[in-house]
Amino acid sequence: MTKKINHQHLLPTTVVGSYPQPDWLVDREMLSKGVPRTRLHELWRVSEPYLEQAQNDATILAIRDMEQAGIDIITDGEIRRESYSNRFANALDGIDDKQPAMVISKAGIETPIPRVVGKITRTHAVEVKDLEFLKANTNRQCKITLPGPFTLGKQAKDEYYHDDEAMVMDFAAAVNAEALALQEAGADIIQFDEPWLRQDPDAANRYAVKAINRALQGLTIPTVVHLCFGYAAVVKGQKPTGYSFLPGLSDSIAQQISIEAAQPKLDLGVLSDLAGKKIMLGVLDLGTNSIETAEQVAARIRAGLKFVRAENLIPAPDCGMKYMPREVAFGKLQALVQGAKIVRDELGQ
Repeated sequence: MTKKINHQHLLPTTVVGSYPQPDWLVDREMLSKGVPRTRLHELWRVSEPYLEQAQNDATILAIRDMEQAGIDIITDGEIRRESYSNRFANALDGIDDKQPAMVISKAGIETPIPRVVGKITRTHAVEVKDLEFLKANTNRQCKITLPGPFTLGKQAKDEYYHDDEAMVMDFAAAVNAEALALQEAGADIIQFDEPWLRQDPDAANRYAVKAINRALQGLTIPTVVHLCFGYAAVVKGQKPTGYSFLPGLSDSIAQQISIEAAQPKLDLGVLSDLAGKKIMLGVLDLGTNSIETAEQVAARIRAGLKFVRAENLIPAPDCGMKYMPREVAFGKLQALVQGAKIVRDELGQ
């Protein structure tokens, strides 16, 4: 690998995490049915003896797309994951996903979720090999994502602790152990995905920041907490224009907060509540397959700059791009890079 590119310019571009998996790797029709909480091995089109090799090849495709689009801080596209959270969650001791519980959404959709049947502990690395593969195949800055402890707690049925906070704090310790291993393996940035913060603001207000800070303990590299309203492909209809839990994150020790803003047309005045944090601002609407123009992206970045200093703004998609057609995702990333350049040039950078 050539020497790592470490972009120092204003408005560095990044992705939230996931990138579309090829049709030859996963059954995208099955994927479209929801976000798996338990392992969904039947999602993979490639048989087990060849699956890792296929995932490696698909990961390189994702890396090259992000590089070619010009993204500054990339991920591995989360190509090896059935969802953003289930691979890590179900690798922990104390979790039973073989005999799952069932939850029914407001829309009447049944989803199997893992049961917590013992003390939650991390006994082995889950994503370290993923990071090492990413680092071996790019010279860009590398970010890796983990499900946050609050969200992990909301995606499992507690049959052991009978105390939500105690369970979430053990999830936090497990996430922290993995994050420290990822830092040791050379991650440039670690992001925690916490979409469930807004789903239960009462519980979030009680212990979410405490759990997030426990998960961040001992990390010295830049860290991010990502909030969103859910994948556009899964969450149908109008999204809220504000977060029910956001100002509380100003008390977290994460340096960056990532928010979905483009599709819900978020009132960016909320960013004033996060003074002192860097903001990963969603400027790509993933609720449409229409590819933004560079000027549309630039306008969304300028709107963010009314509330956040340029040195603290990181343009990004609203959320993971997993559910999008690959050519659409790539086109949107190109627009992201071009839009950021327009504003950077206006700022004299």
